[in-house]
Amino acid sequence: MQTKTHTLISPSIGTTRHVLSFHYGPGGGEKIYIQSSLHADELPGMLVAWRLRRQLAEFEAAGKLHGEVVIVPVSNPIGLNQNMHGTLLGRFELNSGHNFNRNFHDLAALIAPRIEGRLSGDSNANKLAVRRAMREALDEQKPQTELESQRLALQKLSYDADVVLDLHCDLDAALHIYTNPDIWDEVEPLARYLDSKASLLALNSVGNPFDEIHSFCWSDLRAKFGDRFPVPNGGISVTVELRSQHDVSYEFADADAQGIINYLMHRGVIDATAPAMPALSYPATPLAGAEPIVAPVSGVLVFRAKVGALVKAGDAIADVVDPLTDTVTPLNCVTTGVLYARQIARFATAGMEVARVASATAYRTGSLLSA
Repeated sequence: MQTKTHTLISPSIGTTRHVLSFHYGPGGGEKIYIQSSLHADELPGMLVAWRLRRQLAEFEAAGKLHGEVVIVPVSNPIGLNQNMHGTLLGRFELNSGHNFNRNFHDLAALIAPRIEGRLSGDSNANKLAVRRAMREALDEQKPQTELESQRLALQKLSYDADVVLDLHCDLDAALHIYTNPDIWDEVEPLARYLDSKASLLALNSVGNPFDEIHSFCWSDLRAKFGDRFPVPNGGISVTVELRSQHDVSYEFADADAQGIINYLMHRGVIDATAPAMPALSYPATPLAGAEPIVAPVSGVLVFRAKVGALVKAGDAIADVVDPLTDTVTPLNCVTTGVLYARQIARFATAGMEVARVASATAYRTGSLLSA
């Protein structure tokens, strides 16, 4: 195992932060990149990464790794330092207001001026040519802020990975994943091994989040050049939402780390027989079909459906209780699907999104992600 240190731009005199990456395996096969807690207040993934490091060290010592696995347990040291009155504020950088999981470099756009002349009729050669162009373009970037240097450091670590897993969690949720529909066949085994309760597919949800910039770029290049040159899916990338912010336990971490290990066995990165794949809990659905449940009034929020539950159109998801007027306002879903996430707060303000249901019918457009 090798440990590498990636130093960020110092935001002020006397302050310097680093990203640490841990590299397992001899290389020569697939490269797997796994990071956790890009939103620094989403901690289940950090514990999973810790468990993974222990298991990978054992596989490496036994000579059972047939590729490189890179683990970045703390991908957002900036956010980890944003404590205000005892509350960790890890989703947005306080200096800029930017979401830590947005505005990564659009790799297809970066290499557009240089890639066409390097493509040929050989799919594998094209993959290597695209990755070389990506590296050149990333090396040319000149970050000016600590946040920009953190984004760039993570992209340089991951741009050439065959599989990218970005470990997050939601406020209150069942385990679910986000990925590109073009690569669902290769992601489905992961969803099965993790027992994902919902799998949400979007080609481009807008905003350049970390996982999408690794797979959408290949889809984009294929759309531009695929009629002349074969362009493979050069990056299998997934956001894994490890349930809720409060779901930090050894039991969950062990199960989730084992699910990822099983997936790496399935891909042949670990020399061991993968267990039989479990059934998929729920079919993959378009992210554009995710129904937001919005409270039209304010009051105490009382949920009537649990995360992971299958709900039917017209079911009451929650009630909003006004203790001053004795009014109870039911919140009903209009679609059938899985209630995969809900608000952790129990006081609703008018217009607050309180839950989401994964439905099979795409009907939303524009930006599909929350802030």
